Amino acid sequence: MRKNVLQLVVIAFVFLAQNSFGQELYMPRNIKEAYAKGTRSMDGKPGKNYWQNHGTYTMEISVDPKTKIVSGTESIVYENNSNDTLRNLPIRFVNNLHKPSSPRGGSVSDDFLSNGLTITSLKIEGEVYKEDARSWGTVGNVKMKKPLLPHSKITINIDWNYPLSKESGREGQIDETTFFVAYSYPRVTVFDDYNKWDKLPHTDRQEFYNDFNDYTYSVKAPKNYIVYATGDLLNPDEVLQPEFSARLKKSYTADEVMHIANEQEMKSGVVTKQNDWNVWKFEAKHISDVCFGLSDHYLWDASSVLVDKKANRRASVQAAYDVKGTDFVASVKNNQYALSYFSNNWPGVPYPFSKMTAFQGFADMEYPMMCNDSQMGDPVFAQLVQDHEVAHTYFPFYMGINETRYAFMDEGWATTFEYLIGIEEHGKEAADKFYKNFRVQQYINDASTEEDQPIISMSSQLSGAGYGNNSYGKASLSYIALKDMLGDDLFKKSLHAYMENWNGKHPIPWDYFNAINTASGKNLNWFFNNWFFTNNYIDISVKSVAKNTISVENTGGFAIPFDLNIVYTDETKETVHQTPAVWETNQKIATVTLKSKKQIKSIVLDGGIFMDATPANNTWSAK
Repeated sequence: MRKNVLQLVVIAFVFLAQNSFGQELYMPRNIKEAYAKGTRSMDGKPGKNYWQNHGTYTMEISVDPKTKIVSGTESIVYENNSNDTLRNLPIRFVNNLHKPSSPRGGSVSDDFLSNGLTITSLKIEGEVYKEDARSWGTVGNVKMKKPLLPHSKITINIDWNYPLSKESGREGQIDETTFFVAYSYPRVTVFDDYNKWDKLPHTDRQEFYNDFNDYTYSVKAPKNYIVYATGDLLNPDEVLQPEFSARLKKSYTADEVMHIANEQEMKSGVVTKQNDWNVWKFEAKHISDVCFGLSDHYLWDASSVLVDKKANRRASVQAAYDVKGTDFVASVKNNQYALSYFSNNWPGVPYPFSKMTAFQGFADMEYPMMCNDSQMGDPVFAQLVQDHEVAHTYFPFYMGINETRYAFMDEGWATTFEYLIGIEEHGKEAADKFYKNFRVQQYINDASTEEDQPIISMSSQLSGAGYGNNSYGKASLSYIALKDMLGDDLFKKSLHAYMENWNGKHPIPWDYFNAINTASGKNLNWFFNNWFFTNNYIDISVKSVAKNTISVENTGGFAIPFDLNIVYTDETKETVHQTPAVWETNQKIATVTLKSKKQIKSIVLDGGIFMDATPANNTWSAK
C-alpha cells in the first residue's frame, strides 16, 4: 500500500512540474522517479541529489604484432557515489562482440570472429576471484564477496588478454602491421540514477555509454611502431629519437602542417628508439574512454590550432595514414579548420581536449580525441566524414550521452554540425544537396514499416531503417527546425545552457527538453512532443488560396519550416518564410496572410532540406 502511495506522489510531482511548461511530455516510470528523487531537475539541470560513479584506471597494455594479442594489467579504483549498496560488479568488455556466441545485428565473416576476453587474474580488495570470462557476453557479472557500501570505494585488479580480430571494424587489424585498438580493456559498466546497472548487451549496431574516468596508461609496442592514442603523450623523449621528438613538440604550437615522419624515415627505422620494445605513456582525465592505434609504416603529420581564444589554448591536430591514403593528406589541415569552426561557430564551445588524431582504418567512427576513418578516394566526402566524427567530441564525449538507448542525442547533433560546417566549407547549395541525398532522402522515401517510429523510441530496441532514421536524419531535422524557430542567438544560448548543465554528466532526453525550455524562456513542449513522441513525417501541401490568404495542410504532421515561393500576376516574385512556430496552435492547418494585396498567379511550397514525401501537391496555380 505504501509503495502505491509513493508511486502516486511521484506521478503527481512530475505532472505538476511538467505542466509548469504546459503540455506534458510522456515519461517512463523510472525517469519520473529520477525527477521525483531530485537526481534530475525540471529546470533542465542536474538535481540537488544528482550523483555519478567514477573510476581511476591505471593500465599497462601490450600489443604483440606477431601473435596479434593484446594483453593488459589494470588497476581500477572504483567510487560508489550513490546511496545504493552494490553487491554485484558488472564488467563490460565490448570486444566480446567477436565471440561466436554474442548477439549481433547482422552476419559476419569468420575473420571477424575470435575467442574474446581471457582473464588470467581478478582481485577485488586483494581477494582472489576465479572468473571464467569464456561464459561472458559483452557484459559479465562478478558477485562480490563483500558489498560496496554507499560513498565508498574499492580497488579492482585485472590481468587479461584478447586477440585482435583479423577483420577490422571499429577496431582490429588494419593490415599485417597496423592495428586500431579500441574498447580494449575490461571496465566497470555504468551505474546511474535512472536505470541502475547498464547491462544491455553490446551489438555491432549499438554504440556506447561510459562513465567519466581518469586514465593513466602505457602501451608497449616493438621498435619502429608509432603509437597514436587518446590523451597526452607523457614521454616522447623515451620512445622517439631526438629529432622526431623535437618535431612533435614543435608541432604543438605550429600553424603549418609538419611531417613528423615520412615514408622513407619510417622504412629506415630511424624514428623510434631502437629498444626491442618501447613503452608509450599517456594520460587523460575526466574522459569517457581511451583507445589507440599503432603502425610501423604509417606516415605521421601534425600541427595545432587555437581552440580557446580567451585562454589562448591550442590543440594538437595529427594524422596517421598509409602512403596510399590520399584522403588523409589533407586531414590535419581539414581538422584544424573543423576544430576552429566547432569551437567558435557551432556549437561554439571551445574544443575540450588537447588533441585530435585522424587514423586511417575502416570504421568511420569516433573515439575521444581520435577518429578511425576509411580511405574513400573522395577527398570532399572524406572531409565530411571526418567533420562528423570530430563533431562527436561534443556529443557524446563532452556530454556523457547514453548512446545505447538514445542514439539520437549524439548522432543527430553530429549530423547537424556536419551540415552547418559543410555550408562554410562548400557553400549552402552543395551542403543542402549532400544533406538531402545522404541524410534525408533515404528516410523520406523509405517504404518500410519501421519508417515513422517516434524518435524517443529506445535505440536499443530499433533496427534497420528505424534505427537509422531516428538516430541521424529525423533527429537532425528536429534540431535544425528548432534553430530556425528560435533564431540563431536564442538557439545558441539555449544549446549552451544545456551543454553547460550536463558537460561531464549523463543527460537524458528530458534533460534536453527541460534545459531548452528554461534557457529559451518558452514553452516548447508542443514542439518536442511533435518531433519526438509522434509517428509524424514530412508532408505538407497547399490546401486553398483565397485572395492574400494561403492555407497549408500538414498531412505528415511534423512542425517544419517552409518557404512560400509566390509569383504574382504582374510576374513579380516574393518568398515568404515560415518558421515551425506557424504550427504551434494548429499542427494540421497553417494560415498565412500575405502583406501584399496583389493577385497571385502561382505558389510553390519549398521545405528545402525538409524533403516532402509527396512533392506533387506542393504547387498551386490560379485557374
